[in-house]
Amino acid sequence: MHTTEPGPDYAGLAERFTTPLFVYEADAFERSYTQLRQALPHGVDIMYSLKANPNISVCALLGSLGAGAEVSSHAELVTALRAGVAPQDIIFLGPGKSDAELRACVEAGIAALVCESLEEAERLDALVARRGSEPFPVMLRVNPSFTAKGQGLAMGGKPRQFGIDERAVRDAKHRLADLTGVRVTGIHAYMGTRFLDHASVAANTGRILALAESLAADLGIGLETVDFGGGLGVAYFAGESDPDMDLLRRDMDEVIADFRQRNPRCRLMMESGRFLTARAGTYVVRVREVKESMGELFAVADGGTNHHMAAVGIGSFVKRDFPVRHLGAPDAPPTHRYSITGPLCTPNDLIVKKAPLPEVRPGDLIGIDRSGAYGPTASPGLFLSHGYPAEVLVHRGGADLVRVPDTTEDLLGRQRLVRTR
Repeated sequence: MHTTEPGPDYAGLAERFTTPLFVYEADAFERSYTQLRQALPHGVDIMYSLKANPNISVCALLGSLGAGAEVSSHAELVTALRAGVAPQDIIFLGPGKSDAELRACVEAGIAALVCESLEEAERLDALVARRGSEPFPVMLRVNPSFTAKGQGLAMGGKPRQFGIDERAVRDAKHRLADLTGVRVTGIHAYMGTRFLDHASVAANTGRILALAESLAADLGIGLETVDFGGGLGVAYFAGESDPDMDLLRRDMDEVIADFRQRNPRCRLMMESGRFLTARAGTYVVRVREVKESMGELFAVADGGTNHHMAAVGIGSFVKRDFPVRHLGAPDAPPTHRYSITGPLCTPNDLIVKKAPLPEVRPGDLIGIDRSGAYGPTASPGLFLSHGYPAEVLVHRGGADLVRVPDTTEDLLGRQRLVRTR
């Protein structure tokens, strides 16, 4: 599937910062960004999807390399701005935006707000009109009538809470023409996530670009911006391989060049979260107890699905394991099969099932690889009130704490005790 290079001094990091913790490697972020940058034609902007890993230091690192930001909440918008991403390189998308979020986008002067409904465009139009501001740039998120090519998690071509159905967009010319506070600059479509086949990514891109041209003609707008999503994945499971980036470049060159001839001034954007971050992170837990139950070995650790829900197989009908390592004996041959669990009172707290590992003893460190995406951000960190873990960024031979772990006082400090009798 993939090879694992020697990592940081996990034992030293665990001693210094405690466990559980997420360890991020700056060099790995840079490698992933460079791979994607080289696989895309010149002029295609990479927009980092903060939902994958909203840590402000991660955002700042990717921003310093040249990535813009795709955000989906007020907190993510503020994160991107404080991380140093320029407003003109930020887009805001997602269903159910609040009026406060719409105002924040206008005040920040971001590149565009992606409207998920015509009603949202009208709400923004009224807000801008009340402010007396210049028309604000928006893209329309389209739910295409076609489905994605490839085997990722599909996000289009069927009833969804995201975007506006293609037919409704085609019929909206006069409704959009009545808006004076917003200016429709282009189209956004996101066909799915975790695509590993380069040909599927390129084919989806080509279909979205063709759709954008067709919709622009129907609406009578100039096509200034197209965000064709992305959904580029990484290999997690046995039998999978990371996308072939050389072949992706070949195919994307052809697709983009054809579109560029007709739309030389159109700004193109590709979103990426998982591909940029997943391979840069390791979730490190310390084993507290090893026990046997009905012939199965369990290693009970100090962290589990409360920090790493993605490892239980969200988006998959079959539970499969993320790559796992015994960090104290990375090169030793496997001698046993262990199920790695966390400290939660639920049978679902199983982050690895019957993985072949060297002998595991209490106190040993276990690493779940490819954990830089959708770790804490997609996990029930408050379940059983354990709180969220430390996050550490390793770079230039050193390590910095980039998220302080929650304490009991952190968790209780936001609650209010009311005695009813």
